[in-house]
Amino acid sequence: MKIHKCLKLAFNMLHHSKIRSWLSIIGIVIGVASVISILALGEGMQQDLEMRLGSLGADIITVSPGASRATGGMGGFRRGDFNERDDNDNDVKNLTNNDVQALKLVSNVKYVHGTISQRGDVGYLEETMSSTVKGVDTQIWKNMENSKLESGRYLSQGDKNVVVIGYNIAHDRFKQDIQLNRQITIEGKPFRVVGILEKASGMSSTDSVIFMPIEIVRITLEDIDKKKLDSIEIKVENVDLIEETVANIESRLMLTRAVNAKTKDFTVSSVQATQESIQATINTVTLFLSAIAAISLLVGAVGIANTMFTTVLEKIKEIGIMKSIGAKDRDILLIFLFNSAMIGFSGGIIGAALGFFGSQLLSGFFSGSGTGGMMRMMSGQGIVTLNTVLLVLGLSVLIGLLSGVIPAYRASKMNPVDALRYE
Repeated sequence: MKIHKCLKLAFNMLHHSKIRSWLSIIGIVIGVASVISILALGEGMQQDLEMRLGSLGADIITVSPGASRATGGMGGFRRGDFNERDDNDNDVKNLTNNDVQALKLVSNVKYVHGTISQRGDVGYLEETMSSTVKGVDTQIWKNMENSKLESGRYLSQGDKNVVVIGYNIAHDRFKQDIQLNRQITIEGKPFRVVGILEKASGMSSTDSVIFMPIEIVRITLEDIDKKKLDSIEIKVENVDLIEETVANIESRLMLTRAVNAKTKDFTVSSVQATQESIQATINTVTLFLSAIAAISLLVGAVGIANTMFTTVLEKIKEIGIMKSIGAKDRDILLIFLFNSAMIGFSGGIIGAALGFFGSQLLSGFFSGSGTGGMMRMMSGQGIVTLNTVLLVLGLSVLIGLLSGVIPAYRASKMNPVDALRYE
């Protein structure tokens, strides 16, 4: 019997057992839709992470006071949202300019500068609001900053009462936009705006920050230690050596600060290490959730096997007739295998479509739920890739085939005489 004839008979069996077939298909649909949704969310989280961290610069390393509670690169990452330091203010030893000088001697370090940041009252025209004011080394900062200018210039050496402001400060925080060269007040002192940064992408936190020379911040804001640094930012020459550079920085600071691994009072982190740590977590969570969703595929497989056994019992006389007119064992085997594969394929197609819409609904739910941490990452759009669809479709067809192997084999080995006598 030709293959196309086997396919036609298999389709007729599927068509004439609609209710039973659909019950089996639904089991596959649920499993495939669940797996597709979870894999799509995982892919969306990966791309969202890359977008968020990409704006921070893979060549930037940050040193923060206080030992990290987390291992790897996630702890103390002050340029983004991953600040996990054990910083009881009474016990943390601040970073100083001595640390900055020590880090300049580390190999592969291109630029080093210390920063301080604190909230202050900012006034424009008749309005006042609170914002973060960050003091930077004007000689180094423009070489470190990844945000581009919307207008004006960066801070330069010799600047006094001038500032560069983030996009939100200029356009969203006051009723009237702040234009270039307009005057604002910080803690009642006047400053001229010489630069406005473009709207930042990803996790960059520059949109609501005001930048000014570090020495001016010390005399403008209250309660700032004259020797204190909130963080030290480092730009490396070769990104490929960033892990080695992080290790060298830690060794240098432990030596100059007279601490060891147990008493370490600082955290060294990089965008690259942060991304790798979070990606590993995302992959683990995605794999775990996919494994749970795959259980429903096993349930669907049991449903297909049950359907096939029932179908074989119903078709015993037809099997006897086909064998008596010349159908071979191979033909009977293929008919029932094609039938079970069609059930798996149908469930895969419908499940893939439902999984796509389900991933969009889930990403919208997480985006609007106000959750934080890993769940906040899921606010990224669910992305269903062609490879994912093909993988899950192949898996659903394979499950259908495997579920139908035993019933199909039993059908193919039936004695035609006994089959014709079956009541």
